[in-house]
Amino acid sequence: MLTIKNMNVTLQGNDNQVEILKNINLTLEKKKIYVITGPNGGGKSTLAKAIMGIVPINDGQLFLDQMEITNMGIAERAKAGIGYAFQAPARFKGLTVSKLLNLAAAGNEIDKCQLLYDVGLCAQDYLDREIDTTFSGGELKRIEIASVLARNLKVAVFDEPEAGIDLWSFQRLTETFENMHERQDTTIVIISHQERILRLSDEIILLQNGEISEITTHEKFLDKISHLDSGCECRNNCIKGGTDNAECNR
Repeated sequence: MLTIKNMNVTLQGNDNQVEILKNINLTLEKKKIYVITGPNGGGKSTLAKAIMGIVPINDGQLFLDQMEITNMGIAERAKAGIGYAFQAPARFKGLTVSKLLNLAAAGNEIDKCQLLYDVGLCAQDYLDREIDTTFSGGELKRIEIASVLARNLKVAVFDEPEAGIDLWSFQRLTETFENMHERQDTTIVIISHQERILRLSDEIILLQNGEISEITTHEKFLDKISHLDSGCECRNNCIKGGTDNAECNR
């Protein structure tokens, strides 16, 4: 279980400090899938990075299985069982995919072929390749997700895992999350707008303007969205000089 209490994050902007997250309170239970969604700039990635320790918090506390991790760094949180898949993964010249997966597994027995297959890659084509500039962004993303899956994690955080992935690989990715959910006790946290990923969730966390505005089921959330999409709101929501009798151009 991961518990966040009264967490605030303020970061330095170009001219002044900007409050990114405001009074975040969450309890994420073991063996559940949580999808964090909401408007761009709402603080989703910052929340994910704060869980991993990449972004420092200004106030509040974090607990993992009742152990306080607030003051732990990234390496300490990783050892405690938290993993993070970046939206834009790094490249590692001189390090092969096989060695990366071995490092991620930290001595645990893994099936590297299955891990790569789960993220839509052929092991024969990738295990012996160095992770260098010849890899596309989508390939890097899939390899990083495979490295996260190789660990026996308590909490796994995925920041927009669908970014840069083709449709076939996206299908494999959603199946991978389902399999991970079934086989492991890991708490899975996914930042995403994709409906198919939203449907995997036990709970959806809606983050807007740095605050949690709603925690609900994917059924209720998607039903609410479908009702919003069913009518034209352009006359009500126009903020660029439109008139209340303007024609809809949808």
